[in-house]
Amino acid sequence: MGGLIKEIYKSKTLYLFISPFYILFLIFSVFPIFFSIYLSFHKWDGIGEMTWVGLNNFDYMFSDPNFWQALINNVAIWLLANGPMLACALVIAYTINLSIVKFKSFFRIAYFLPNITAMVAVVIIFQSMFGNEYGLVNYLLEKLGLDKVAWFNSSAGVRSVIALMIAWRYLGYNAIIYLSGLQRIPKDLYEAANLDGATMFQSFTKITLPMLRSIILFTVMMSTIGGFQIFTEPQVLAGNQSPYPGSETIVLYMFREGFVYQNYGYAASVSWVLFVIIGLISVLNWKLFNKSDD
Repeated sequence: MGGLIKEIYKSKTLYLFISPFYILFLIFSVFPIFFSIYLSFHKWDGIGEMTWVGLNNFDYMFSDPNFWQALINNVAIWLLANGPMLACALVIAYTINLSIVKFKSFFRIAYFLPNITAMVAVVIIFQSMFGNEYGLVNYLLEKLGLDKVAWFNSSAGVRSVIALMIAWRYLGYNAIIYLSGLQRIPKDLYEAANLDGATMFQSFTKITLPMLRSIILFTVMMSTIGGFQIFTEPQVLAGNQSPYPGSETIVLYMFREGFVYQNYGYAASVSWVLFVIIGLISVLNWKLFNKSDD
């Protein structure tokens, strides 16, 4: 131990230069994690003294119907958005990677543009498109002789709109990731399969999917983490009003408990339950992908 201290002292100038990063990391990353654990066992309004409540925050959470409704909303939006979006992203990437497709750089940029579009602007556009009375979607439905749909009056409609926003925003991002993986697959494999009389579908299922397994796992896990952290879409969609039916997610529920009702201890406990949920689903995804390798 003494030798380590001496080595650090000898290189004190170097450690001094890198210290700002570690100081900021400890203050803004490590400390909030441990403080939130401590805070989850207390009742605190952010100003007064903390009151130890033990597991009462967690007991109340699991008995609160609003928490369970937020969890149901979150899972529904996650399933509606991520499954179809990842499947479509893989198909798009596979299509762009075909040798007969020209202007690949143009398609990369075009599909990636939604990902760098401001989320607030995206929400406003979708809100106007799916408006109950004068939205573009309802206008097209009327032209087709169909009835209008009150998108924002039902849980299913609101969840569908939010899921479409998420899928539209991240479709190109995941397609670019898949495309980078496809370009690493040796062309010899496809040529050999073609000589053996394999169809395009057989090449896709027997070569492309197995070779992209690790990348697919990455996109599934990242989409899972992002899917359970949905906040901006339902928050901007409702504005200053109460959330639309079916739009309150776990993070939005946590935000309201903490920053609207000043119940920071309870909000911290919700954050740790969310952490456990994301962790369990991520482990489940990992196990499923590893099982498919056996």
